[in-house]
Amino acid sequence: MTELAWISTAISNARPQAMGALLRYFRDLDAAEEAFQDACLRALKNWPKNGPPRDPAAWLIFVGRNSGIDAVRKRAKQAPMPEEDQISDLEDAEGDMAERLDGAHYRDDILRLLFICCHPDLPATQQIAVALRIVSGLTVKQIARAFLVGESAMEQRITRAKARIADAGVPFETPGAVERSERLAAVAAMVYLIFNEGYSTNGGEAPVRAPLCEEAIRLARLLLRLFQQEPEIMGLTALLLLQHARAPARFDENGEIVLLEDQDRSLWSRKMIDEGLALVDKALRHRKPGPYQVQAAIAALHARAATPEDTDWTEIDLLYGLLEQMQPSPVVTLNRAVAVSKVRGPEAALAMIEPLEDRLSGYFHFFGLRGGLLMQLDRNEEARVAFDRAIALANTAAEAAHIRMHIDRLIKESAEKSSIQKAR
Repeated sequence: MTELAWISTAISNARPQAMGALLRYFRDLDAAEEAFQDACLRALKNWPKNGPPRDPAAWLIFVGRNSGIDAVRKRAKQAPMPEEDQISDLEDAEGDMAERLDGAHYRDDILRLLFICCHPDLPATQQIAVALRIVSGLTVKQIARAFLVGESAMEQRITRAKARIADAGVPFETPGAVERSERLAAVAAMVYLIFNEGYSTNGGEAPVRAPLCEEAIRLARLLLRLFQQEPEIMGLTALLLLQHARAPARFDENGEIVLLEDQDRSLWSRKMIDEGLALVDKALRHRKPGPYQVQAAIAALHARAATPEDTDWTEIDLLYGLLEQMQPSPVVTLNRAVAVSKVRGPEAALAMIEPLEDRLSGYFHFFGLRGGLLMQLDRNEEARVAFDRAIALANTAAEAAHIRMHIDRLIKESAEKSSIQKAR
């Protein structure tokens, strides 16, 4: 990994802790963001010369805090500074800070930040979008892609959310037990989207983007410690673990996508799978099914299959049917169609997804699946059109390369048929 890539990764990993602490000090989202950005600029200048700090998060908090205080002084001009305890309770020593950063006080900063972003005064879509921007530092483009909307629309959504937080005078304190429970669904959804952003990558970016998946798992575990008897949080944590367990086998040595059925299952993380399966079983014993539990149960069926042929596609089809009832979505139906193709054949699956085209006209996976089903039915010209559309919508180079592989296969088969006909 290059020096710049390492610095970028370190800053991304440290962002939740640093933003949470800076928000606690300054009690203003814009001030905290400005302080963090200034600290990042100084990191880009100093770290290459002086080497990496012992604890990047502590360094960014320390520098951001001082930068923020300087900004307050400049704005206040000759006005007296507020008392120190109104701004910060942080000691002016990086070493002491690094030691204290591991304590519950600083870990709670992240949850405080999550719950503030997911305040009930905000619509759910704004809660999740602003949390992804502020907590994890995802770009507007990345967040827009996760929501299947345009960049300008997402930019407006985030701007409105931040303005509403400021105008509403949202208290920058850790919510009480009742408030935490009310906001839990939005926080869980935000953690899930953070994971998906890290998971939806190409082989070359996977090592750099993996920290997003790891951060989402860490946050899910943190939520589970707060809500130990909540089966949906068990399901969420299990789902992320079972998905991330497959990370070492998802790309080949050239960075190209390896489909689930072709993956070397010996590369899957047994430790993560065992932890995820235990959580699935524990969640289901509560007999309070929810969307995360159902998705985790689907992932568990894949994890328990020693070979692709051992996969219980009938049960997966049933589980996706249950998920459609709980959380109707064209993407859920699209995923169910994969199971249907295994159980009832490609024609039944194609009939299931055809009505979704208008709603998924900008979705890569729709056209990728449609092309694959058409290939199985020997409708190659239609498959080629679908694959061309998929390439145009690909989010990563790996996705585009995977579709080109199918197109190359179509071209090869067409050439072989032409040769046979000429020979006749």
